[in-house]
Amino acid sequence: MDRSTFDHPAFVTALGTGLGYGLVLLVMFVLLFLVPYAIFVAL
Repeated sequence: MDRSTFDHPAFVTALGTGLGYGLVLLVMFVLLFLVPYAIFVAL
């Protein structure tokens, strides 16, 4: 399959949406689970 097929704006938008969604989930996971756990262990 030719790589130029994936240069279409729809593919770029889908990839950006997926990466953005994953980044938001990662930040929420860190803030909601890892930070409280670190605070609990430290005290």
